[in-house]
Amino acid sequence: MEIQAVIFDLGGVLLRTFDRLPRTQLAERYAMTCDELERLVFNSESSKLASLGRISVREHWEQVGAQLGASPAEVDGIARAFFAGDRLDTELLAELRDVRPTRKTGLLSNAWDDLRQWLEEAGIASLFDEVVISAEVGMVKPQVGIYHLALERLGAPPEAALFVDDFIENVEAARALGMHAVHFRDTPQALADINRLLVAAGNQAE
Repeated sequence: MEIQAVIFDLGGVLLRTFDRLPRTQLAERYAMTCDELERLVFNSESSKLASLGRISVREHWEQVGAQLGASPAEVDGIARAFFAGDRLDTELLAELRDVRPTRKTGLLSNAWDDLRQWLEEAGIASLFDEVVISAEVGMVKPQVGIYHLALERLGAPPEAALFVDDFIENVEAARALGMHAVHFRDTPQALADINRLLVAAGNQAE
């Protein structure tokens, strides 16, 4: 069956840390390693709750600040500094634009409740026909329900959808549903795999 929908993850795929210096400097300010800081921001209990929509992104950052021993006035600056080295991948965004005339596009992200506003501010919200954010729907990848929801919104059966993610467990969950899936490791590899699957599925449909 020809691929009707292409679904991307955001963090670690379309949006990545290209410059680690701001994050490293922030970690050093609080006497910790960059890895320790990233675990606090992304893998702490408050992060998990925020990803499920059970607390707000503000509450999460307040808890991060408390763990760092920072004052409430420092919290906004900590969040800005943490993401200061993140950039959108222009090549992957160009791929999204290329597939849109003939296929639907989706974003499926384990993310906090500020993501939709961020997409608008970043000027990329219009690239997606559907956006599924874990904090809004109360489910996270690799839970099967969040994939079904994305497919339902895009109007595509699993075998007609292509999913791109940097976490192998999320990729394997998509494949288990019958979706085509690409494990993102770097941009050239991902682009090659995406286009190979699009061509292969197109040939099978003929």
